[in-house]
Amino acid sequence: MATSALGGLGFLAGLPPVSANDAKLDPTAVRFLPEIEPLVRLLEDTSRDRLLEEVGAKIRSGTTHRDIVTALLLAGIRNIQPRPVGFKFHAVLVINSAHLASLSAPDGDRWLPVFWALDQFKSSQARDKEAGDWTMESVFEPAVPAADRAAAAFSTGMDSWDVGCADTAAAALARNGDTQAAFDLFCRYGARDYRDIGHKAIYVANSWRLLNVIGWQHAEPVLRSLSYALLAHDGGNPAEADELADQPGRKNQERVKDLRVTWNGGENRPEATADMLATLRTGTWDEASAKAVELINAGSSPQPVWDAMFQAAAELLMRRPGIISLHASTTTNALHYAYRHAANDETRRFLMLQNASFLPLFRDDARAKDGIRIDTFEPVPEGRPAPEAVEEIFAGLMEDRPLAARRTLAYLDAGGDPKVFTDAARRLIYLKGTDSHDYKFSTAVMEDWHSLSPAFRHRFLAASVHWLKGTTAPDSPLVARTRAAL
Repeated sequence: MATSALGGLGFLAGLPPVSANDAKLDPTAVRFLPEIEPLVRLLEDTSRDRLLEEVGAKIRSGTTHRDIVTALLLAGIRNIQPRPVGFKFHAVLVINSAHLASLSAPDGDRWLPVFWALDQFKSSQARDKEAGDWTMESVFEPAVPAADRAAAAFSTGMDSWDVGCADTAAAALARNGDTQAAFDLFCRYGARDYRDIGHKAIYVANSWRLLNVIGWQHAEPVLRSLSYALLAHDGGNPAEADELADQPGRKNQERVKDLRVTWNGGENRPEATADMLATLRTGTWDEASAKAVELINAGSSPQPVWDAMFQAAAELLMRRPGIISLHASTTTNALHYAYRHAANDETRRFLMLQNASFLPLFRDDARAKDGIRIDTFEPVPEGRPAPEAVEEIFAGLMEDRPLAARRTLAYLDAGGDPKVFTDAARRLIYLKGTDSHDYKFSTAVMEDWHSLSPAFRHRFLAASVHWLKGTTAPDSPLVARTRAAL
């Protein structure tokens, strides 16, 4: 990336490039391709209080944005245990969101999201060391199956919750080169259970997005990390139990067969959206997926079902802002991404029904069964489309989020430009975001806005203020550190 893209980080110019070749790597640890290993080692071995300066020097000497993102992903995979799939592992889960935020940022802010993710990696790396210093080991080569048996071996390992079998099969899938078939397998297993409140599906979607950016030559350690994460569970072998987390997957694996053959066609019926939303508000996980089948078999297209699911997730955040309700949105984003990019027809049906079943589980876990309704809350009377209205929204957002939502709806209904709103929201995340969820949520909601039918977009975007940043929020420590260095 051009040097000019450094924007406000130009103070890093002139620092000497730093090599990590002198540091010793555990001989049993997985090694990466020679062209990226030195940069990964730099991220691993540089102290947190020096990493921004060292990476800035590498950028000045020609290291690209793609190189930094690649090394950041691989460093996280090698150094941070993906169990539980969340907590300190958010340093890996957030990289795709930081990358997308960088692409959307103005030139002056271009590097802030990635540098924030670098700092997050060092924080998580330290926490991992305190917890035992987990490191991904090299694959056990004698057990890696042949290419023509890789998919079957992977399914066997995943179905029996056998880490060793799944690990070697994941390596074989990466070497096989059939990326679409591998994606279909991983996104199905990423959606099979409700453990880790959706982080398994999120990890699958974000990993695949990043592999399309950094190149599939890096796929093997990524897929191995994924397989280990997707097998996370507590207690005994889930294959030998009947836990709530597994019940939707088992039921929907059979229920997909009930959908009409032409399930992906049909009409975009607003009444189907209302019917589906009502079930998501009050029904069980079983009733929710059954309702999706009922509506589609009656002639609805899948779009009204997804419209209802996006709205239901956003409504949970309005009713009970918090980590669980937030993950209803980011999980729906991940499952919708997988739904759109999977090639296997049955897998696509399964992903849709699993999302329908997960939302009542999120609702109950967040204790958000009652409260404001996304389809009926009122805008403030004095709506205006001027950019000043957006400034007013974000100026008061931290003090009164429901009012900010009503102001946002008024602005959009009056003809205000959604891009003015989303650009302001993004920049405030770059400047004031302090948590992985700030990046994950804002990236997801701004992507999902385009996936909704136009009739539902204004209210969906207005609901997002329940987790966005306002202008009165303090700048993130990273931005303060950058300004101090300047």
